[in-house]
Amino acid sequence: HVGVLTLNHPEVLNAVSPEMLKGLMAAMSYVEDADTGLRALVMTGEGRGFCAGANLSGGAGSNEFSPRERDAGAALETMYHPFLRRLRNLRMPFVTAVNGAAAGVGMSFAMMGDMILAARSAYFLQAFRRIGLVPDGGSTWLLPRLVGWARAKELSLMGEKLSAERALEWGLINRVHDDAALLPEAMKLAQ
Repeated sequence: HVGVLTLNHPEVLNAVSPEMLKGLMAAMSYVEDADTGLRALVMTGEGRGFCAGANLSGGAGSNEFSPRERDAGAALETMYHPFLRRLRNLRMPFVTAVNGAAAGVGMSFAMMGDMILAARSAYFLQAFRRIGLVPDGGSTWLLPRLVGWARAKELSLMGEKLSAERALEWGLINRVHDDAALLPEAMKLAQ
């Protein structure tokens, strides 16, 4: 009765493109269907990263997407935010199992979990300042509520990595596990 939603583009540390978001929305339709019998959801990343943020090479300037999908603001409003709202409003417990990098919108995905677990090697990064953007994906609302205003500003303005151990100390996440034990522990918790 536990669904597993795996971000699966390890070649780019599971950076999210508009194409991946379309697949994630389709997967959420399956997860939300009462006929599946799912009672909990675990989200993780394939390979050595949870999610490195938005795949800037996959949509910006690419002709395979509509002009609206190539526009960063429109992509946030029409694709990223609807997906994030679906995660937040999910009518079942939602566990994020953060393996490796959770950067940019990937950190936002991680923070959506009702329970947030991380591998010892995981880290969290508000990477937006590195590309001249205001933090998005709900992080300006979520982050201060999880770690406090001063720490949220520090993470957003300095753009420094936050280790899993420090994230636990700060109250950003619930538990830290050895890398090999992360997914089994997330599944056990979801069950």
